[in-house]
Amino acid sequence: MRAFLLATVACCLLSQPVAAAPTDAQDPTFTGRDLFGLQSVSDPQFRPDGGQIAYVRISNDIMTDKARRTIWLVDPKTGAQSPLATEGGGAVSPRWSPDGQRLAYLALTPKGAELTVRWLATDRSARVASLDQAPGDITWSPDGKTLAFSLLTPEAPASLGSAPAKPEGAEWAAPLKVETRVTFRADGEGVLTPGFAHIFTVSADGGAPRQRTFGKFDDVGPFSFTPDGKALYFAANRQAGWERNPNEAEVFRLNLTDDTLLALTKRIGPDFSPQISPDGKRVAYLGFDDARKRGYENQRLYVMDADGQNSRVLTGDLDRSVGNPTWSADGRSIYVLYDDHGTNRVARVGLDGKWSLVADGLIGSDFDRPYSGGGYSLARNGALAVTTGDSTHPADLAVTQGSGLKRLTDLNGDLLAARTLAKAQPLAVSSSFDKKPIDAWLLTPPKFDPAKIYPLILEIHGGPFSAYGPNFSAVDQLYAAAGYLVVYSNPRGSTSYGEAFANEIDRNYPSHDYDDLMSVVDAVIAKGSVDLNRLYVTGGSGGGALTAWIVGKTSRFAAAATQKPVINWASEVLTTDGYATMGPYWFGKAPWEDPQGYWARSPLSLVGNVKTPTMVVVGENDLRTPDSEAEQYYAALQLRGVPTALVKLPGASHGGYAARPSQSAATTSAIIAWFEKYKTPPK
Repeated sequence: MRAFLLATVACCLLSQPVAAAPTDAQDPTFTGRDLFGLQSVSDPQFRPDGGQIAYVRISNDIMTDKARRTIWLVDPKTGAQSPLATEGGGAVSPRWSPDGQRLAYLALTPKGAELTVRWLATDRSARVASLDQAPGDITWSPDGKTLAFSLLTPEAPASLGSAPAKPEGAEWAAPLKVETRVTFRADGEGVLTPGFAHIFTVSADGGAPRQRTFGKFDDVGPFSFTPDGKALYFAANRQAGWERNPNEAEVFRLNLTDDTLLALTKRIGPDFSPQISPDGKRVAYLGFDDARKRGYENQRLYVMDADGQNSRVLTGDLDRSVGNPTWSADGRSIYVLYDDHGTNRVARVGLDGKWSLVADGLIGSDFDRPYSGGGYSLARNGALAVTTGDSTHPADLAVTQGSGLKRLTDLNGDLLAARTLAKAQPLAVSSSFDKKPIDAWLLTPPKFDPAKIYPLILEIHGGPFSAYGPNFSAVDQLYAAAGYLVVYSNPRGSTSYGEAFANEIDRNYPSHDYDDLMSVVDAVIAKGSVDLNRLYVTGGSGGGALTAWIVGKTSRFAAAATQKPVINWASEVLTTDGYATMGPYWFGKAPWEDPQGYWARSPLSLVGNVKTPTMVVVGENDLRTPDSEAEQYYAALQLRGVPTALVKLPGASHGGYAARPSQSAATTSAIIAWFEKYKTPPK
C-alpha cells in the first residue's frame, strides 16, 4: 500500500494563462497524459456507527511520476468530503477506534511510514510510537486503549569467513553477500532485510511498543482481539521447514497476559484471516484442504468455537473463493467478498451456510488492466461502503444498505466528461475445443463505424489464476483511442468460475486456453468490422507466456508484444521469487525430475515455428518473471531472424510494471508503434 495537488491542477500551474483565439472543442481522445489525471478509491473504512467513511484516494503526481495516497473523510448521507490533513507526505491504512472518535493511520515519510492517531474532535494528531520502519496490520483493541501491529525484527545477515584487515584509506570491494534463506527476495522489494515479522502492541496514547511474539517465524495480520481484549487471534506458519512449504498456516490465539500461543487449527492447508465474533464465542476464518496435487483451490469460509473446536465450512456450496470475512453486529452472519465472472461481489453468509448477495459491481483501485477486484467495509447498522466502477469509470466510493448502490464520489468526472471512452461490451464465445462458454469483452474505437474495418488487439490477462472483468483499463482505453478494436477474455484457468474451470490448466498450461483465445478472436471476426490482415496479440506475465505460445502455434497475427513473459519454465521456476510454490503446485515435479514436461510447456520450445514480428517487454527489476526470461526469447528470435525488439522499463518490478504513469503510457505507445510497423501477417 503504498495536502495534495490533483494532477489536473498541477498541469494548470505549470504555465501562465495567455489570451487565445477561439479554437475548436477540446480533443476528446484519451491519451497517455491523461493517466496523470486519473484518481481512484481504495481501502474504504466505515466508522463503526456508520456516520463517516474514511478512504484512501490514489492519484498520479505528474511532477514525481508516482502515485500519491491521502486519506479523505466522507459523509455517507450527503457525500460531503474533506481531506485528513497530514504533515509532509500522504497517508494510508485508516482504521477507526471502536468509539469512532479517533483514526489510526500510517503517515508516509521518506523513510517509510509512522503509526499515527488523529483525534477527530480536536483535529489533532500524534505519532504514537517511534519506529524505524513501517508497521503493518493496524488493529484497535475493543476498549480503544491499545493498538496491535506487525513489525519486522531485524537479524544479522549470514556471513562466511572474513576478508583480511583493510589498510586505512584503502578502497576495497564491498563485502561478500552471503545468503542462506529460502526466501531472500521478493518482487517489488528486492533483497529482503534479514529478520522476522512479529506482533507488537502499544498504548493508543503513545509509548514504547512491546513485542508479543517471538521466534524464527513470520506473524502477520489481519489480527482480531477478543471482546475482553485479553487475547488476539492471528494466523502463521510456525511448522518446521515452513519456508519450503509456504502454502501452510494455522490460526493461533495469543494470550496477552503472558504472551503464550495456542494453535487452534491443524490440517494440511492454510487457515488464515481469523475474525472473532462480537460475543467472543466463535471464530470465522478462511482456508482450504490442500491436496498438493493441483494448482488452484477455492478459499472457503469456516467457523469454529473460540477454543478451536467444532470447525465447519460455511461456503462449501459456493463454488467460488471468498475473502475479507467480517461479522455482522448481531453475530448471526458473516460478510465475505467473492469474485464471480470477473466481477467482485459481497455476500452475507448465515451460520447455517445459507448466503445472499448484498452488493455487486465492485472493482479494484488499479488503473492499468481490467482485473477484477474491490474492497468493502461494514458498519454496525449493516451499511456497506464499497469501491465501485465500470469499464469507463475507475473506482469510486459507494454505499448500500440493501437497496442498490449510492455513489458518493465522482473523482474522475471532470477529466472523463471531456473524453470519449470505450465501453466494454460483453461478447458470447464458445470454445472450439469443447464448446465451453468463455466470457469476453470488446472495446471499440471512438466514433466506431460498423461499416468500416479496424485492426484488432487480443489482450490476455496474467496469473494465470486471475480474472478480467468489465472494469476500467487505461491501457485498453489507449489501444481503443489509437483506432483498435480490443478484446479480452477469461479463458479456462481463469478464476471466478469455480474450481473445475480454474483447474482445466492444472499441470497443463498453456494448453486448451489457446483454443479459447483463438475462439475469442474468431467471435469478434464473426461480428464484422475486423481487418483480417491486422490481427495483433499482447499480454503480460501469464498473458505474456500465452502470447509467446500463440505465435509459436499460428502465424495469423501481423505482430505481437509479449510482456514480462515466462519463456522457459525450467529457468523460470528456479529464478522467480515464488520458486517454493510454483514448481511443486504447477508441475508436481522439479525441473530435473521432469525436464521434458517443463520443456513441452515452454514457449521457447515453439520458437522454431515463429514468423510473427514479436516485441519483448519487461521491467528491469522484475523478480517474478525475471528479465532473463525475456532476454532468452529476444536472443532466440534474433538468432532465427524474426523481427524483434527488446524493451526494458528501468526500475520497474513485475507488480510495479505500470506504477510509473510515464512508463505505462510509453510502453503502450511503444506497443502501438510496433503494431503499426506490421500490417500483414507473415507468410
